[in-house]
Amino acid sequence: MAAALLALAACTEKPQTAGGGHHGAPAYAGTGSNFTAAGWKPGDKTSWEQEIKARMQRGQNEYNKTN
Repeated sequence: MAAALLALAACTEKPQTAGGGHHGAPAYAGTGSNFTAAGWKPGDKTSWEQEIKARMQRGQNEYNKTN
């Protein structure tokens, strides 16, 4: 009985909660990487929003590709 409970306990999935990730800097603050888009300036929220809009228009929207 104990072996069966141990086997079942080992196979259970851990609970998944939404939004348990990063609570630090906002996305537009950047990561410190040299690989950034040409028009985006790290820390500038306006340029971040413009880059996101440009990506949507350039076809990097997976929803449009699949429908």
